[in-house]
Amino acid sequence: MTPGSEELEDLFENAPCGYLTLAPDGRISRVNQTLCDWTGYPREHFADKRVHQFLNMAGRIYFETHIAPLLRMQGFFHEFALDFVTETGDRMPVIANAAEQRSPDGGVLSTRLVIIRAADRRRYERELVEARTTATESLKGERETSELREQFIAVLGHDLRNPLAAISAGARILQRSGALVEQRELRVLDMINTTVTRMSDLIDNVLDFARGRLGGGITLSRDDRRPLEPVLERVVDELRTASPGRVIETSFEITEPVNCDRTRIGQLVSNLIGNALTHGSPDEPVRVGAKTEGGVFELWVSNAGEPIPVAAMEKLFEPFFRGDVRDSRQGLGLGLHIASQIAQAHGGSIAVTSTAEETQFVFRLPLRG
Repeated sequence: MTPGSEELEDLFENAPCGYLTLAPDGRISRVNQTLCDWTGYPREHFADKRVHQFLNMAGRIYFETHIAPLLRMQGFFHEFALDFVTETGDRMPVIANAAEQRSPDGGVLSTRLVIIRAADRRRYERELVEARTTATESLKGERETSELREQFIAVLGHDLRNPLAAISAGARILQRSGALVEQRELRVLDMINTTVTRMSDLIDNVLDFARGRLGGGITLSRDDRRPLEPVLERVVDELRTASPGRVIETSFEITEPVNCDRTRIGQLVSNLIGNALTHGSPDEPVRVGAKTEGGVFELWVSNAGEPIPVAAMEKLFEPFFRGDVRDSRQGLGLGLHIASQIAQAHGGSIAVTSTAEETQFVFRLPLRG
């Protein structure tokens, strides 16, 4: 190294702030020593992980629903307050800034994040929140506080729908008008539509989770008069559009009426296929099938790839459990949980098997009973 390059390397590694560099797929490719010291994690622990994996649960939700879409849209964000979780499990308040480095055609080359500790600034804010929480707990008790928090999540989900619908409507108007003709402009429009769809799915999952925790459970509107196969085909077509590089094969033999909530079954299969696309081998097809046989409706989704670890099997249907995400699709870890709740609400069940050759989720529902 030349003397100048040594100074720059020292500035990067030992700066009074943390530095992270992300690859185009959002995974961490480089971290400086300062952030390693602050969090207590060795450098290799950061490799190929995503930023939200080092945040607390509230930070993960905020990062998924707000920060990540904003970064993709404008290429930067400034002064977002987040809580990193250290190796010892402690919260480390920080202020984060980020900027993307893009190629001339608009493709993301890398993303640079600066992490600044904000313990003093955030301590005062947290003390105010904790004081209010303590007062609430003393008046109403832990149960009421928990319900209030989840009611807030439900209301927030409803309030997010209005601006999301406006963004979606605006994108459709632009698409129909033909005003955007440049390849880069059309790519941005496609990105908006894909992001809107993904955020809508996230909101649905958060709302269903909140309803379940509040005691309302999954609501159903069952009907056996309309065919189910067109609903399944429509869901598959939407996911094919959202994942153009992936192959989804279908095989449907539904010969008897299925008394179910078609919207909820569509949500269930969408969550299962989304999970298969996320964790399955990208160069192998995802297979989706459904049939009625022996008084049972059976729907399955399978993918090739690494088998699910035995330890993870026990947590697959727990809320916020995500496992190891191996591509650019991200979520809150509610998809399989909501799918299992939909299955239970119908009086059915979901089973999973995973080997080196195939991972398969199977939903079974008695046709009568």
